[in-house]
Amino acid sequence: MNAAAPVDLFGFAERLTPGEHDKLRQLRELLDARARPHLAQWWEDAHSPAHLRAELAALRLEDDPALLGEDGLPRAVYVGFRHFELARFDMSIGTLYGGQVGMFRTLVRSGGSAEQIARWDPRIPSFELTGCFALTEPGHGSDVAGGMETIATRDGEGWRISGHKRWIGNAALSEVMVVVARDAADGRAKAFLVPREAPGVTVSDITGKLALRMVRNGDIRLQDVWVPETDRLARIDSFADIAAILAQLRYVVAWNAAGLQAGAYEAALGYAMRRTQFGRPIAGFQLVQEKLARMLGNATATLAMAVRMTELRDAGRAEEVHAALTKGWVADRARETVALAREICGAEGIRVDTDVARFFADAEALYTFEGTHEMNALIVGRAITGLSAFTR
Repeated sequence: MNAAAPVDLFGFAERLTPGEHDKLRQLRELLDARARPHLAQWWEDAHSPAHLRAELAALRLEDDPALLGEDGLPRAVYVGFRHFELARFDMSIGTLYGGQVGMFRTLVRSGGSAEQIARWDPRIPSFELTGCFALTEPGHGSDVAGGMETIATRDGEGWRISGHKRWIGNAALSEVMVVVARDAADGRAKAFLVPREAPGVTVSDITGKLALRMVRNGDIRLQDVWVPETDRLARIDSFADIAAILAQLRYVVAWNAAGLQAGAYEAALGYAMRRTQFGRPIAGFQLVQEKLARMLGNATATLAMAVRMTELRDAGRAEEVHAALTKGWVADRARETVALAREICGAEGIRVDTDVARFFADAEALYTFEGTHEMNALIVGRAITGLSAFTR
């Protein structure tokens, strides 16, 4: 099978240039050498390997001149396969990297003024400036657009922000947080770069997680935190602006789902080839092969959907219904695939050493973020029928 995409039976990776293939090869080699020997222990200890950021940055996965187009960015299909490779290895490490160069950088580039972009953007790919995105709140996830309780009040040349944010990935590892708050004067959403060490900011890790254990999800409290107007992202003046920025990244979830399934499939296949029962490898039994075939089909179909979603995005034709249908469907397939991997591995499937347990748990996080199954189903249903089933 293709080295760039183990489940790529239909040759989607042929869209990559030789330089892009080489960059992904470098990424795989780094992860195998520097992270794989420690991966199981890091996961069990819920340890976030922040030291890998410098090594990942040194690969120049984001800003190598050979990867950049006229817009100064790498091609979306390469970015997709990069997310695929990271998720195939481990979604926590993918979040450690992607939350910075994907989410945080996109917010700065799309929401900042020209001066702000010039000041902040060059320092993001190298992790010289680290950041995260603080949107969701303890009482508001799906309804955060209408129910946001974090408030920003104008105070001279700056703003006073008070509120509570929760489930913020990489919070404790970030120098600044892009905090979304409701303007007390006009009720519209604004976004601010808030230093993690600013007076009035408290960040604590969310513990006891069963998924994405190596991601330091933060619970953030802001009490009368002062931020200068120069650190407000100038081109964000409503939740619609934020939604438009997030829409640029919605295609990534399908690549994550494809990579996660590829990793689970490979782990289960490797175990089935090694494990012997009744005198031969279990990979030679019919019911195990049926499970492997279903897993490969799910992962391949998810990859196909990710590629097509990326093509629609590049053509400016990706709509909300495309993103919602894709997220809902690929997350369902991911759940099925990791469950089959766990079945193949039997009792060993619940041990982290087989790798399958990590993928099994992380699929639950994937199922929830980027919109719950129910919210995405209602978006698709509205597009199908022309009738809204939302209660508000």
